[in-house]
Amino acid sequence: WFFARDPVRDFPFELIPEPLEGGPPGLWALHRGRKKATGSPVSIFVYDVKPGAEEQTQVAKAAFKRLKTLRHPNILAYIDGLETDKCLHIVTEAVTPLGMYLKARVEAGGLKELELSWGLHQIVKALSFLVNDCSLVHNNVCMAAVFVDRAGEWKLGGLDYMYSAQGDGGGPPRKGVPELEQYDPPELADSSGRTVGEKWSADMWRLGCLIWEVFNGPLLRAAALRNPGKIPKSLVPHYCELVGANPKVRPNPARFLQNCRAPGGFMSNRFVETNLFLEEIQIKEPAEKQKFFQELSKSLDTFPEDFCRHKVLPQLLTAFEFGSAGAVVLTPLFKVGKFLSAEEYQQKVIPVVVKMFSSTDRAMRIRLLQQGREVIQGTQPGGYSCMWPFAHPLAQPTISAVPTPQSMLLLAPKLNETNLNVELMKHFARLQAKDEQGPIRCNTTVCLGKIGSYLSASTRHRVLTSAFSRATKDSFAPSRVAGVLGFAATHNLYSMSDCAHKILPVLCSLTVDPEKSVRDQAFKAIRSFLSKLESVSEDPTQLAEVEKDVHAASSPGMGGAAASWAGWAVTGVSSLTSKLIRAHPTAAPTETNVPQRPVPEGLPAPAPTPVPAAPSASGQWETQEEGRDTAEDTSSTDRWDDEDWGSLEQEAESVLAQDDWSTGGQVGRAGQV
Repeated sequence: WFFARDPVRDFPFELIPEPLEGGPPGLWALHRGRKKATGSPVSIFVYDVKPGAEEQTQVAKAAFKRLKTLRHPNILAYIDGLETDKCLHIVTEAVTPLGMYLKARVEAGGLKELELSWGLHQIVKALSFLVNDCSLVHNNVCMAAVFVDRAGEWKLGGLDYMYSAQGDGGGPPRKGVPELEQYDPPELADSSGRTVGEKWSADMWRLGCLIWEVFNGPLLRAAALRNPGKIPKSLVPHYCELVGANPKVRPNPARFLQNCRAPGGFMSNRFVETNLFLEEIQIKEPAEKQKFFQELSKSLDTFPEDFCRHKVLPQLLTAFEFGSAGAVVLTPLFKVGKFLSAEEYQQKVIPVVVKMFSSTDRAMRIRLLQQGREVIQGTQPGGYSCMWPFAHPLAQPTISAVPTPQSMLLLAPKLNETNLNVELMKHFARLQAKDEQGPIRCNTTVCLGKIGSYLSASTRHRVLTSAFSRATKDSFAPSRVAGVLGFAATHNLYSMSDCAHKILPVLCSLTVDPEKSVRDQAFKAIRSFLSKLESVSEDPTQLAEVEKDVHAASSPGMGGAAASWAGWAVTGVSSLTSKLIRAHPTAAPTETNVPQRPVPEGLPAPAPTPVPAAPSASGQWETQEEGRDTAEDTSSTDRWDDEDWGSLEQEAESVLAQDDWSTGGQVGRAGQV
């Protein structure tokens, strides 16, 4: 009445029946599989017990035991196993036979010499472990015994014919597989025993065969080893030592590694050095880790993609989570993030970014702003809202205002309607009206001009005119310039009535500004708005076309000059603002009346205007187009392009919300969060 249990059915791993095409020759058939509980991929080596094959069965069982007990980073990792009277199953990490891997990489055109140098380094290191630490002879080093995991790491397998180098376990097992026997060294055919070498001699000969196959393809006959073929010149001298006829001169694996790691050697490169550091990163000093992560970004572009995703990324996440690396990991982290799918980015990187935004480390939060494009590249629209409670203080004066225009432009399409049209506008209103530092007020205006097209139609109508008008009355001259250019950059978002009654009067008042840079930009903007009004006056049928974006939920067709506006804001205003902040790091600009600049002849003397007590830097804020003569009348379209006053192409957000742009008396409440 007892029900017999099938151990194969109860095995916690599911086997894909079809063997892997192109699997290695020998006793085992390689299958792909997965863990039933988690679905994680594995590789399963299967040996079917056959009657009359007791010798092969004993070899397979010995290999099962060896793989289960041998643990080394460069040896195939054992996970689980199953032994019955009918079959043997060995479950390992998910791997691909080296031959299949190299073929796929060559067909994809992505195989690099760096990969081969590190792969061979791993195999030689595994051999060194076996022969020097365990006194074992692998006896089966060849292409069929090497496997590659998902990170591109080479793993030594094929332990079927391993034996003790001390002679206490008998001699080497008989292979009986012609495909494997062709890699045996020539001294094995000498029955006289006069050419006995060191315990590593036979494996080092087979290593030479493996090197030849890696660079030249399958080895058909031993005589082909005399011609190095495509083996790199820096490796040829060491390769020749391996395939020498005298087994006593073949180097120990440890000495072979040392020779190849010498300056100018085949394994002396940045990729191998990076891998060696990552293997020992847990015992490195914090200063060493900091230096390593700072230099890592320069090399990632030349490293294999799989290596970056599956080996570098986990180390970066661990270094941030449990180490003291801090902001220095951000640059390589976001660089590796480019290799991830949107789903992987959401799962692996975004949680770390959220934690970074909540950090009190000022350097880290500034670095997040500077790396804005990389931060949000994988974030889905609206997905940034979970970070907003931590991100919005970045627009406040406790954090440098320099990166704000870049970051907020990038964040705008990722925010939901409430955060974009209500919360962000409240912070901008408070900064523009209440902040004591002129550069921060200026950058706020710049940022608003850049994200204007992302706002909902009702928010645009309520905010933009009030905000830019306020900026034109700022005591800081660059802020007044930013207000003028903000009007120009968002020109297509205003009705003709607003242009005539609200915008032109403001711009006209700036024609007598004490700063020439402000007057110049004001005259350019006035001519452009007048040209637009004149074209509609001449042909009223153009009105609908000119105002098509005013009430639109989105603002299509505005991307033509977006790069020009972004260039002015990012490379011009932001960089110059940073210079101003560094020049006066502790100055809280107090507003005092100072002597005015001479007014050009023919203009009435203006009333004294408050300006910052710090030295004026308005001369640095002139745009690239300032020296261009724009006196002649041209079409409004050409003029907007000429002045580099474009807007942004992006769907605007649509939400009805109240904020504090309309009146100055309400600004104080806008700053409350």
